[in-house]
Amino acid sequence: MPITEAAIETALARIIEPDLKKDIVELDLVREVVVDENTVHVTVEVSNPALHSRKRMEEAVSFQLKKELGNDVQVRVTVNALSGDRANVRKVLPKVKHIIAIASGKGGVGKSTITANLAAGLAQRGFSVGLVDADIYGPSMPLMFDVLHERPNVKKEPPSPGASAAEGKNLIVPVESHGVKLLSIGFFADPSQAIAWRGPMASKALDQLFKDADWGELDVMLVDLPPGTGDIHLSLVQAIPLTGAIIVSTPQPVAVADARKGVGFFQLPSVHVPVIGIVENMAWFTPAELPNNKYYIFGQGGARGLSEELKVPFLAEVPLVQSIREASDVGRPAVLQGKTAAAEAFRPLVEAVERTLLSTPSPIGGTVKPVASHAHSPSPQAATE
Repeated sequence: MPITEAAIETALARIIEPDLKKDIVELDLVREVVVDENTVHVTVEVSNPALHSRKRMEEAVSFQLKKELGNDVQVRVTVNALSGDRANVRKVLPKVKHIIAIASGKGGVGKSTITANLAAGLAQRGFSVGLVDADIYGPSMPLMFDVLHERPNVKKEPPSPGASAAEGKNLIVPVESHGVKLLSIGFFADPSQAIAWRGPMASKALDQLFKDADWGELDVMLVDLPPGTGDIHLSLVQAIPLTGAIIVSTPQPVAVADARKGVGFFQLPSVHVPVIGIVENMAWFTPAELPNNKYYIFGQGGARGLSEELKVPFLAEVPLVQSIREASDVGRPAVLQGKTAAAEAFRPLVEAVERTLLSTPSPIGGTVKPVASHAHSPSPQAATE
């Protein structure tokens, strides 16, 4: 077969970079190709600079070129580590366009309820959504998505270039509910058993939910963090490249004081994660028999005032409504309840995050665009609520 540019590109496009999960042509890792009579000289880059990784890439390039051009062609391969801007290509979750952490300074402010409704609301609008329940000491997402008794499956990852089929590792397959891909420590523990893990153990377990799972391509992944600012939070921001963080608080002064610390944590120079905004949960109480009344039992406007003071966007205020609590307990987030007041309470939050996704460049390239056939369509549950 003649040595043509098209034939060389076809051969190289069959080689997948093992860490970045895309072919080396698409990733622009082919730095130089020189044809000298019957010899093809190729220089490529890999994300892992280790000798074994470079050797496997060298073998893969040689194999694919000979397969395409014939065994009589001589192939000379040079493999280097990623250089320049390409060295910053995300290696963790390379197919996830945006990762957003949902945090709170203290427990009991309804952070998980906000996260579940935001995830379901974005999925309802046509975005591909993943959710990691990182609240390791109180995982509640399996209950909130009605998958408490389900367990993730396991699939075999394709082996790296040049490796044997047996070398592909096992990947966790997320559980899907309401259009959201979900993983939680709760899937791997007895619901009646308390989880008493030290910080390093907890961090390692969570690391597996990100790095050893088959998330596929996602527009956004939400991470429901435990309360406070401890080991889990530090480990997360060091290992996972976050697009931003959302802080949840009630109007109560003691909750606002802790929310201030939460904002401060993400703004630390060593952390440096943009704060997308603040959500005020339990902003007021409205009893079912008096739907037009508002009772500010936790105070009024505390989180909104904090956002103005810190010059952080205020995303939404969500009331304390019985139907929101009931929806969480039966595993059908209230945002899916059509045009009800409970569903409408989450609309400003979902719309604010949607604007962020559409306007913020993705670190891995490409644009976020909801699936037209699903965007703004009612959920199957909405008709039965």
